[in-house]
Amino acid sequence: MRAADHVPVLLDETVDLLQPRAGGTYVDGTVGGGGHAEAILERSSPDGRLLGLDLDPEALDRAAERLRRFGDRVTLVHESFADLERVVRWNGFAPADGILLDLGLSSFQLEHPKRGFGFRVEAPLDMRFNPLQQTPTARDLVNKLDARELADLLRRYGEEPLAKPIARAIVTRRQRRPIETTAELARIVESVAGRARGKIHPATRTFQALRIAVNRELDALERALPQAIEVLGPGGRLAVISFHSLEDRIVKRFFVDQAATCVCPPGLPVCVCGRKPTIRILTRRAVRPTPREVAENPRSRSAILRCAERLAG
Repeated sequence: MRAADHVPVLLDETVDLLQPRAGGTYVDGTVGGGGHAEAILERSSPDGRLLGLDLDPEALDRAAERLRRFGDRVTLVHESFADLERVVRWNGFAPADGILLDLGLSSFQLEHPKRGFGFRVEAPLDMRFNPLQQTPTARDLVNKLDARELADLLRRYGEEPLAKPIARAIVTRRQRRPIETTAELARIVESVAGRARGKIHPATRTFQALRIAVNRELDALERALPQAIEVLGPGGRLAVISFHSLEDRIVKRFFVDQAATCVCPPGLPVCVCGRKPTIRILTRRAVRPTPREVAENPRSRSAILRCAERLAG
């Protein structure tokens, strides 16, 4: 698959909310295949600049190919958005006019024969965004955690209702030999939850939970959100695309907290906290893909977009 074949989710809606303009500075914290970045650069022509971050070195290579025509308007760095403020300031993109965090996996990652993100392609159980540095792998977790720890992981990060029996099945199976591949793990989950029916495979939650744990995704998101507000200029906008309820819950709560005008305990006759909101929420209701987009790109079906604007002061 070429970089140009990558289909960004909620593209028009995201760019419309970010409102790129000529001369603006923008940050794509998960540049991936470069689809959103390309649209932002086109909309901010002729001199808008974009800083793209990604933990996946292969993703950066694909983005560089897709964005080559924009020349020095693009800066790509091998960094995590968990360190957003440091990276943005170091590269001269603060104050930023817009920041995007697209938290989904790309088709490249899901279909890569060696990365182990998906269960439809036989691959080693890896799941690291940065295979050059990060440990442990999904294989390590599956083969080393005890049944209680595995069940807790599947319940916490995958919201898997069958967490306990799946964890027991994994431990029982690995006693004969280590679990090495995505297909092996998917078959174990199917032995508990039944074979795939409809659009959602029964191993989806298990793979989600392992990927989140391996890459500490929720921790990274919680670290990145306040940093994003710090580096946005007044009127700058933060857009976040999440793909499951755990991520969206973090984003929604953060936005509500930052938009609050008072955090005094209930029952006080007057406000004494003096709290001033830092953002204005632009998406009172989360933006979701249209039926047409879902039909054309089924992987977009669970996407949730939220956006907020940085207030002055």
